[in-house]
Amino acid sequence: MATTDEIDRTWSLMQDIGFCMLSTRTGDNIRARPMSAHVEPMENAIYFLTDARSAKDAEIETKPHVGLAFSDPSGQKYVSVSGTAEVSNDRDQIRELWSTPAKAWWDSAEDPDIRVLKVTPEFAEYWDSPGTVVSYIKMMAAAVTNTRPDLGDNVKVQM
Repeated sequence: MATTDEIDRTWSLMQDIGFCMLSTRTGDNIRARPMSAHVEPMENAIYFLTDARSAKDAEIETKPHVGLAFSDPSGQKYVSVSGTAEVSNDRDQIRELWSTPAKAWWDSAEDPDIRVLKVTPEFAEYWDSPGTVVSYIKMMAAAVTNTRPDLGDNVKVQM
């Protein structure tokens, strides 16, 4: 069982990284695409703006279990999330989530094709290292001393 600190760290890492790859299932295949995440720990939810014309909405309707992969390679921080997704046309929430990056895809929050994609996490795993330089130093020291390096935390979290 994960501690409160580990659960909080999971949410913090997702918020800090901000972008993830959203993976859905289409038939027997898995498809991933980059998404800008709006992380809401108090709601146990991760929100995205999506387009009703995209394939992901249909894929989620058929198979709502999705994966999210947050990655900060320069900081050696990663989070993998498994959860259940749902798509809604909540216009108030769309306006609330509207931000500058969304303008790359739509002219305004009033675009009728915008939808809210909500992912409710069920399970997460994170890798939290002290950073690239420190990790490389620890790996070199471990190679010289014939030991395993301590590269930070790897924690599994039931959400």
